[in-house]
Amino acid sequence: MTDALNIPERRALDLVSLGGLVHRLDPGIIPFRKATECEIHVSGGEFNVAANLSDCFGLSTAIATAMVRYPVGELVAERVRAMGVKPFYKWFDYDGVKGPNIAAVYSDRGYGVRAPMVFYNRANEAAALLKPGDFDWSAIFSGGVRWFHSGGIFAALSPTTSELIIEGMRAATAVGAVNSFDLNFREKLWRVSGGVARAPEVIGRIVANADVLVGNEEDLQKGLGIQGPEVLGKSKLDPAAFLEMIGQVTQRYPRIKVIATTLRGVYSTNRHGWSAVAWINGKTYRAPTIELDVLDRVGGGDGFAAGLFYGLLAGESPEEAVKLGWAHGALLTTFPGDTTMATLEQVRAFAKGGSARIQR
Repeated sequence: MTDALNIPERRALDLVSLGGLVHRLDPGIIPFRKATECEIHVSGGEFNVAANLSDCFGLSTAIATAMVRYPVGELVAERVRAMGVKPFYKWFDYDGVKGPNIAAVYSDRGYGVRAPMVFYNRANEAAALLKPGDFDWSAIFSGGVRWFHSGGIFAALSPTTSELIIEGMRAATAVGAVNSFDLNFREKLWRVSGGVARAPEVIGRIVANADVLVGNEEDLQKGLGIQGPEVLGKSKLDPAAFLEMIGQVTQRYPRIKVIATTLRGVYSTNRHGWSAVAWINGKTYRAPTIELDVLDRVGGGDGFAAGLFYGLLAGESPEEAVKLGWAHGALLTTFPGDTTMATLEQVRAFAKGGSARIQR
């Protein structure tokens, strides 16, 4: 499998992510409209992967992103450092009135039959201002890079962010790196960014440069315009609809060697069915299905992606890479926040069928 992707060995950076940073205000199980205090989590779909690979899996990772000179920016930058991610920032000055800002995400976790709730304030977001030419890729990649990653949330922020992703992917390809893209289709973002109908054309141009694709059947249908089966009423843990679409994706984008997704059935806010499936170089690999007790579901998909990427970067078998992604994504949902608090030992133990018995 590793040979199919041609992952370089021993480079200065194992992975570079390109995307926006956000800060999430989280009052826990209290509805946000009744909240009196919040935890602050720093995240971003693309950053989460770099942070997880650094903190849990011990890889050398970096983030190319926007940063603003004001206290929120200082808080976010501190958390980036704390996760061991090397920053490459495009700096913006804050004018005190219009920004630009680090985007804010507001959430509460819900409980039982009460679903989680998430909403955003991405007005005047600094990351949306990023454009081709803002980063010196030759300098960023000067010591070599093995993997380059971005995603659909960043692509949807503005007309220039998608072009920047393509620029970064082409620069990464030129130095021999693998490119991955998480479709992460968000209809609200695309509705504002030129309309939902614009998404398949924009994302399609990006995916033409990708070797690894992460996304479920809805992402494939809405993000890429791939025709798929009717999934209404079918189990979310059944990979049949996802696998039925793989042939169309690879025919349209023959460069792709890996397509993967989590499978999640939601029984209640705190009880989920959890599995994962990946198509890797022509073969299908399925993780076990378990019932998962969930503390905070945000970031579980990024946790899966990070574990899968680690397995591929470490030269693990395809089966083991999928299990590592599945195990890390599951563990991540047991912690507050969007990024990992797991150890590699915990991930490997869970992937091998470990239990929740007390460790002494």
